[in-house]
Amino acid sequence: MNHTALPVTDPTPLFELFRSGHATDLLVSAVAHFSVFGRLAEGARPFAELRDELGLSDRAANVLFTALRAMGTLTLDNAGQLTLTELAREHLVPGGAFYVGDYGGLAAQSPGVVAMAERLRSSRPKDAEKPEVGAAFIFREGVESAMEKEASARSLTLALAGRAKNVAPLLARNLPLPGATHLLDLGGGTGLYAIALLQANPGLRATVLDRPEVLKVAAEFAAAAGVTDRLTLAPGDMFTATLPSADVVLLSNILHDWEVVECRTLVGRATKALAPGGRLVIHDVFLNDDLGGPLPIALYSAALFSLTEGRAYSAAEYRGWLGEAGLTIEPGIVPTLVHCGALVGVKQ
Repeated sequence: MNHTALPVTDPTPLFELFRSGHATDLLVSAVAHFSVFGRLAEGARPFAELRDELGLSDRAANVLFTALRAMGTLTLDNAGQLTLTELAREHLVPGGAFYVGDYGGLAAQSPGVVAMAERLRSSRPKDAEKPEVGAAFIFREGVESAMEKEASARSLTLALAGRAKNVAPLLARNLPLPGATHLLDLGGGTGLYAIALLQANPGLRATVLDRPEVLKVAAEFAAAAGVTDRLTLAPGDMFTATLPSADVVLLSNILHDWEVVECRTLVGRATKALAPGGRLVIHDVFLNDDLGGPLPIALYSAALFSLTEGRAYSAAEYRGWLGEAGLTIEPGIVPTLVHCGALVGVKQ
């Protein structure tokens, strides 16, 4: 199976439609459950002040405020405080002559909106409190993980394979790895990104580190692609396992599953595994550096918030973590597909 073959059509619009329901959930939550627009009608508020007034965690506030800014309902004033746009001031402030919030309020008790409002308040991923189900994509002491259960791990891993099959060929084509001999794919899941890079770089070998149940799926993809002789599947916890030395460490759609402290930890561990001159590749989506959009990424951030302990981050946030780890950051972002791209740091 050739995983360097490119799709003829771009599936990005389909992913945008898959995630679009979060726009309703967030906007109606803001109107009917948190009274965001009524509160800001009294005057602009600093991020932290509005966050605390709403009783939200920093992560939840980032997800909600970024989405509302991307929707054109909130903006930042000259002092960097959150304030209403003219659109929101005319149509979303209760009591206004052209108020439409009650229309949105018709959905206030719909299951999606109620679940989003509850999740914003708790800042916990879906099913984290249900041992019989377990949270998707999260491994943490005290939290049941669906990725430790054979059936759910297989289902969730194969679900992500749909995106990887489309995106991995672009990463392999657009990110040359001259001279690299060993790739470490942390949390590599299906292994499809590593497999595509192996097929594009005949002199490369790779290690995919992930949970045992997840790697059962990766083994099937590796066998079908004919790369088992160059691909090592290493079961382990990326936060605690001893990492092999590598010329390239790939974090593909991984950091967005975690809070900032865990992201910094993973970047630090990945950097230590790099040989001198090696490259740390963050392949992910990127919010604008001012965290004001764009809307498709803001809605994906809401999806991540609902299923994981993370959110979407900006390139500026990623660059900050790479810099803290002592890496030199290559200019620009290498585009792939479905809003993804690769940001690279080099170990001197």
